[in-house]
Amino acid sequence: MTAAFPLRRNVAGLRDGEFDLLVVGGGIYGAWTACDAALRGLRVALVEKVDWGAGTSSASSKLIHGGLRYLEHFEFGLVRHALAERRVLSRIAPHLVRPLNFLVPVWRNARVGRMQLLAGLTLYDFLATGKQPVPRFKSYSRSKLLGAHPYLDGDGLRGGLRYGDCQEDDARMTLFVVAAAQAAGAVCANRVEATALLEQDGRVVGARLRDAETGASFELRAGCVVNAAGPWARALVGAGAPGVKLVKGIHLVLPAVVGCEEAFLLTAPQDGRVFFVIPWYGRTLLGTTEAEVRDPADAVVTPDETHYLLQATQALLPGLRWSAGDVIGGFAGVRTLQPENGASLSAVSREFAVLEPKPRLLWPVGGKYTTARCDAAELVDQVLQRLGRTPVPCQTSRRPLPGAPMEAAGLGEFTGWQAEAMSALLRRGIDEEAARFLTLRHGTGLPRLHVLLDQNPAWAARLHPEAPFLVAEAVLAVREEMARDADDVLRRRMPLSLLVRDTAAARRQVEQLLRDDA
Repeated sequence: MTAAFPLRRNVAGLRDGEFDLLVVGGGIYGAWTACDAALRGLRVALVEKVDWGAGTSSASSKLIHGGLRYLEHFEFGLVRHALAERRVLSRIAPHLVRPLNFLVPVWRNARVGRMQLLAGLTLYDFLATGKQPVPRFKSYSRSKLLGAHPYLDGDGLRGGLRYGDCQEDDARMTLFVVAAAQAAGAVCANRVEATALLEQDGRVVGARLRDAETGASFELRAGCVVNAAGPWARALVGAGAPGVKLVKGIHLVLPAVVGCEEAFLLTAPQDGRVFFVIPWYGRTLLGTTEAEVRDPADAVVTPDETHYLLQATQALLPGLRWSAGDVIGGFAGVRTLQPENGASLSAVSREFAVLEPKPRLLWPVGGKYTTARCDAAELVDQVLQRLGRTPVPCQTSRRPLPGAPMEAAGLGEFTGWQAEAMSALLRRGIDEEAARFLTLRHGTGLPRLHVLLDQNPAWAARLHPEAPFLVAEAVLAVREEMARDADDVLRRRMPLSLLVRDTAAARRQVEQLLRDDA
């Protein structure tokens, strides 16, 4: 079996191979579909026109969660489904999916009162069957909440509740699922675009591909094609593509809330919409908004959206004193949902569905990052059916992702492994913050970094003094993680460009690494 790392951009394998399935799109849905199908014995090709997770899958809220707010719209099945996946993902990827507590303050005359929240969180915990990676919800008095978080608005504050969900690095996790697909036998390549579908006898039989690095085009034939290109999928299908709704969400990046390791779920006073304040890599993510767009190119952060989020935060957490000058950056992503005329964007269903606009062309819509693995399993079931193959059970729920400590079946076990791994990094002169994030980003793949640090101890330095990423990680990204340019390294292999304003020096260093490795 092929190793997960190093990741190899195998364009030659695409040209020369015979495939049962071509997956177009290297986001989380395409990655899980390729991984699942390869594990079930199919010959799989996975192509991405830019980079792994370059679209919506690197622009999420960075959460693995049940979606507490969906209970308000009575989507109990979706929430149960997502909570079951939270348990699975925390088990197969304990280095990538980590517990995170959320606080929900309750003010007088709130749209959702304390009793409603108690009922909702009771149901949330009830729907989370089986052993979960997070504690059950807990209530807090006004005084205890203000004592721990004095920046909250104390006027009319009645107290609050705490519940648990999980957090991840979305781009990093997508990369590891691609690596798992490669290990299962899938042929993978980024910078390869599907420019047109191939059709024969009334069904899709592959696609014409273009290698962006050489400009060469070639045909790849496959028994079935999955169009997992998200908001870009319509372009490949063409004029006959069914209607979908494109919904944009944005997040702002702000400084850390000093001393706070918990997230907040809040309700914007302007219109009652839910938004998050989330600690992430020593910064804070603030979002999200929702707006319908016509084209994924419209996924930009607007001044009005920035003002809306800051205004809501200033009203509820006035002690933080955040203003536009504190915004480090922002990002936007677009989700593809089923059309529901007349429904508000927050009420549009996130339920997963598989469309088939042409025979043997499957198009996943809806869903969410958390449920991508099990949604992909449903998709692969349909692929097997179209190919006339004997049904084979999905294996991804039992296969640890690359880097997962095999013995880490729970929080305590992972914590023990992490402590030992951090000690080894500290002995190499790496600071504690960077060491902790290294364990969460690489897991048992850390020896690959040890080799580089032995080769050049200077690579133990931070790539940027304000972010916990090492020069060695950039070297590893270029040599073993299929990074092809500076954005691949600084935005997706590590989110440095999201966390600091000035990345010019880091970019020059990465560009030199790319030239040296060419």
